[in-house]
Amino acid sequence: MFPTRPDIAIIGAGPAGLMAAEVLAEGGVSVTVYDAMPSVARKFLMAGRGGLNLTHSEELSAFLSRYREAATWLAPAIQAFSPQQLRDWCEALGQPTFVGSSGRVFPTAMKASPLLRAWLRRLDAQGVRFGLRHRWTGWDDQGRLVFDTPDGRRTVTTGATVLALGGASWPRLGSDGGWVPILAAKGVAIAPLRPANCGFTVGWSDIFRDRFEGQPLKGISLSLGERSVRGEAVVTRQGLEGGAVYALSAELREAIASEGRAILHVALRPDLSTADLISRLSAPRGKQSFSNVLRKALQLSPVAIGLLQEVAKTLGQSLSSLPPDRLAALINAVPIKLTGTAGLARAISSAGGIARDELDVDYMLRRLPGVFAAGEMLDWEAPTGGYLLQASFATGVAAGKGVLKWLAGGTAGDD
Repeated sequence: MFPTRPDIAIIGAGPAGLMAAEVLAEGGVSVTVYDAMPSVARKFLMAGRGGLNLTHSEELSAFLSRYREAATWLAPAIQAFSPQQLRDWCEALGQPTFVGSSGRVFPTAMKASPLLRAWLRRLDAQGVRFGLRHRWTGWDDQGRLVFDTPDGRRTVTTGATVLALGGASWPRLGSDGGWVPILAAKGVAIAPLRPANCGFTVGWSDIFRDRFEGQPLKGISLSLGERSVRGEAVVTRQGLEGGAVYALSAELREAIASEGRAILHVALRPDLSTADLISRLSAPRGKQSFSNVLRKALQLSPVAIGLLQEVAKTLGQSLSSLPPDRLAALINAVPIKLTGTAGLARAISSAGGIARDELDVDYMLRRLPGVFAAGEMLDWEAPTGGYLLQASFATGVAAGKGVLKWLAGGTAGDD
């Protein structure tokens, strides 16, 4: 325990900020969580609408590889607060979890709201306070935190600060990237915020767009270069989105940035070999229409057939005139030209943020002693599947521990 109870400010009431608050309250310090929104964890609640995917059950080395270049950086935090520890934490809040068929981990309630209510009850019991409708605008000339509130400007003196303001996706839920110029003015290097786990734009014809907007392509495989992902995609008015697309979003975004486009190949029947496809397509058609042959012999959905026709037109080909071998090759490698990302406002998460070198091993900003950062505002990205929330929770824990170490006069900052 500390001789006095220093007041610590957490700015951002999402998973990273709330987890840092819990660690600090357990460590014996006074904690106030500030957020610009009128209620906490709005994006967390949004994520739970379709079943809250907390983490993933795969072996830890495979799990860490999902963070790509940031894997080495995030590994200590995730190893210290692992997927199993996150599940145990949920269990202790009265919210047991289960592993789905894909290996993803969900709370049994399949919602975020019961977990969040139990968590807030615990934080309240620990004495954590909240300052909502407090939009952080930086520091004054005395080093105090400055907030815009409904009652006007407010300044706060704090013993340390944890920034957990999120990235810039779904800005209407609170994470709008407004912190970027504040930290940049202090000399903190920040990688540009970019869409991640996002949709991509495609120049669909009006006919295809009007007929198939919102329809899913199920049981497909998407490929970019040597990387392939099984899953689903959804046709949007502007292009494509969905789980399989999100899994490749980093590579697709980088290809578009460097080449102006990305060619994504779609296997509509990845479970069938080329020889099997050719055999089915070579069978006598009788009086069936060509579309019926594709639907019955290959079990292709209307949207899958429409996609084949759409791409064949752009290639100057007629599907019905293609020989079986060429048609089979096309069915399991439909080329789709992606021309851009769908934008940050609709992206599930964002890439970019505070550069790795700006933080010490305890998640303290080297240029701003006593200021720590956690969560999605750091420069890392990961696919959906539980990896986003796991890293947010884990870095929140790490930042909270870093504050306690710093307050105790430890060697925070040593690498």
